[in-house]
Amino acid sequence: MKRSMAIALAASIGGALVIGLIYDMKGAFTTLWLLLPIALAVLLLAHWASNNRARLGGIDKQFRLAVLLVVGSILAAIWLGAWQMFVSGHDAVVVTVMATLIGLVALRVGQVLSRGVTSDVEALRDGLNQVGEGERDIVVEVGGDDELADLATSVNSMITRLGTEEASREEADSARRRLVASVSHDLRTPLASLRLLVESIEDGVVTGETRDRYIGQLRGHVAVLTDLVDDLFELSRIEAGDIIWTMSRIEVDSLVGDTVEAMRAQAEVHGVLVSADVPADGLIVTANPEKVQRVLLNLIQNAIRHTPADGSIKVRASATEEGVMVEVADDGAGIAVDDRPHVFEPFFRGGADTSRTTGGAGLGLAVSRAIVEAHGGEIWLEPTSSGTEMRFTLLSTASA
Repeated sequence: MKRSMAIALAASIGGALVIGLIYDMKGAFTTLWLLLPIALAVLLLAHWASNNRARLGGIDKQFRLAVLLVVGSILAAIWLGAWQMFVSGHDAVVVTVMATLIGLVALRVGQVLSRGVTSDVEALRDGLNQVGEGERDIVVEVGGDDELADLATSVNSMITRLGTEEASREEADSARRRLVASVSHDLRTPLASLRLLVESIEDGVVTGETRDRYIGQLRGHVAVLTDLVDDLFELSRIEAGDIIWTMSRIEVDSLVGDTVEAMRAQAEVHGVLVSADVPADGLIVTANPEKVQRVLLNLIQNAIRHTPADGSIKVRASATEEGVMVEVADDGAGIAVDDRPHVFEPFFRGGADTSRTTGGAGLGLAVSRAIVEAHGGEIWLEPTSSGTEMRFTLLSTASA
C-alpha cells in the first residue's frame, strides 16, 4: 500500500511538473490537485480488489475490473480537466468517445488474454483433482510459457515423485508382508518339531539312545532358530543404518586362508574339495574382519550345499583399482536363469534343485549383500556357462 501511494504521488507530481514547464505554475498546482485524488482512489480500489478476490469471482472478471479502473481514471481526468478549462468541451467529448471505444477494446483484450490464463489454471486444477483421486500417470499441459507453465512443470515433477514414492512404499509394504510370511513359515516347522520332541521326552515315551537322538535334534532345531534370529537381527540393523563396527586393515590372504581352512571339514563331509587361490604379496583392505569372514562363510557354505560329491570350490582374490575382488566359484549345477535376479532377496529359495539357499532360511545372501554394501563394496552373481560364481568387492579404505 505504501509503495502504491508513493507511486501515485510521484506520478501526479511528475504530471504537474510537465504542465508547469509547458504552461505555468498555476496550471501545475491545478494538475496536481486533479490527478492526485484520482490516482489515489484508483490505487485504493485496486488494493481493495486484490484483497477481496473471492468476491470478484474468476480471473476474467478481475481483468475487466482492471480495465474499467484504468479507463475510468482516464475519463475522470479528462472531465476534471474540462471543468478546469484545461480542454474545451468539444475536445473532452471527442477524447471521451475515443477513450470509451479504446476501453471497450481493452475489455475484449482482457477477455482474450484471461481466456488463456483461465484455461491453464483449469488444467492445473483438473490435474490436481485427478492426483487427489489417486491417478499418477497424468501430465498437466498448459498453453503458455510463463509462471503458470513453471507451476505446471513443478506439478508434473511432484506427480512423478509422488508416484515413485508410493511405488516404493507399496514395494516396501509387500516386502514386509513377504518377510512376515516367510518368517512365520520358517519358525513354524522347527517350533512344531521342538514341541513334539519335548513332549515325547517329558512323557517318557523315548529313552536311552532314542532320547539322546531327540536331544540332538532339539539342539539342531535350536541352532536353526538361533541362526534365523541372528540373521534377521543383523539384516534389520544394517538396513536401519545401525552399524557400529570396528574397522581395521585386513590382509586378505590370511582372512581367506583361515576361512577356507575352517570350512574344509564341512566340505570333506560332503565330498567337496575347497581351496584358496590368493596372492601372498599382501592384498590389504579396510573392513570389519568378522563381518567379511561371515560373508565368505555364507558363500562357501552355500557352495558346499549345492556342489555334488567329488566337486570343487575355489576361493580367489585379486586386486582392483579401488581395493580387492573376492570370488567363490563352484562346479555345481548352477542357478536357473529365472532365479538369478532374486538370489539376494531375503527368504528367496528359488527352484528346488537350483536355488543357492535351499536348505537354509534364505537369508545368507541377503545378509552378505547388506554387509558388503555397508562397507561400500558390491556383490553380484557372475554370469557363467556352468557352476556358480559369486563375487564381491571391498575398498582399500572404508568406514561404517
